[in-house]
Amino acid sequence: MEYRVGIDLGGTNVAVGVVNGNMEIVARATVKTRPQRMLDDVIYDIACCVKEAVKKAGITLQDCISVGIGAPGYCLARQGMVVYANNLGWKNVPLCEELQQELGVPVRLSNDANCAALGEVIAGAAKGAKSAVMITLGTGVGGGVVLNGKVYEGDLGPGTELGHTTLIFGGEPCTCGQRGCLEAYASATALLRQRHAAELAHPETAMKHFDPADGSAPFVCAGEGDETAKAVVEQYITYVGAGLVNFINIFAPEVVLIGGGVSNAGEALIGPLNEYVRQNRYGGRRSPTCEVRRAALGGDAGIIGAAYLDREP
Repeated sequence: MEYRVGIDLGGTNVAVGVVNGNMEIVARATVKTRPQRMLDDVIYDIACCVKEAVKKAGITLQDCISVGIGAPGYCLARQGMVVYANNLGWKNVPLCEELQQELGVPVRLSNDANCAALGEVIAGAAKGAKSAVMITLGTGVGGGVVLNGKVYEGDLGPGTELGHTTLIFGGEPCTCGQRGCLEAYASATALLRQRHAAELAHPETAMKHFDPADGSAPFVCAGEGDETAKAVVEQYITYVGAGLVNFINIFAPEVVLIGGGVSNAGEALIGPLNEYVRQNRYGGRRSPTCEVRRAALGGDAGIIGAAYLDREP
């Protein structure tokens, strides 16, 4: 049996998984990231976490074909460098080189959203597809693209920052410093903002009885016939759908995957998005079908995708 190690590096936690030849995670370990510390201390903890997971799997690092890591922010995969990661406070960190020194084995790197997309193609909702686009609707909007079975990174730096494509010129401010990005309209944060604006305009809506941080409220209340919630959901689906149509028109993938917290809305989100895409993509219903699906692997997608970065050129 062959084994690989995947690392999902987050601002709060590091999650490590040992992945077998059947694309199954057979052992896990986690550690707090605490990125405010010296870089050497963070790297050491990541290495110890990897060694713990490998030990739990009953193997050694020498039994592993590869170690891969998915990191947030601006990553240069070929150089193994995190150029900028806001939630880690990192700039120009040669992550692969540093981690390789601790582990004694080669390490590969990609952006965490790219790893999630690759994981879903290898073992998740897009298994069997050669091409897929994945977006995650969470605090922000992440994006990853797999073309011909390979992560698309771009030639001059990190490609597929899908959340920071312009949806509305001069629109809502985005956390990246620009205005009108898809993230400013399609993230879970944006959905909450749209919900609260609707509550102020329509105090009779049932959404006001939900926790202010509950992004499911518009979908739940819309399903129960609340007209204000229906309007919020329809507008939100239009924002997300417009972004998906842009990506489909550019990349022509076989599958589009939706992940992140908002995807928990399930068919109430996925069904209307499929209809929006069928009506609005280039060529409309005359074009080949590109199905929108909910991502299947959750947090495991990033671990599995990172583990298989050795397959990347």
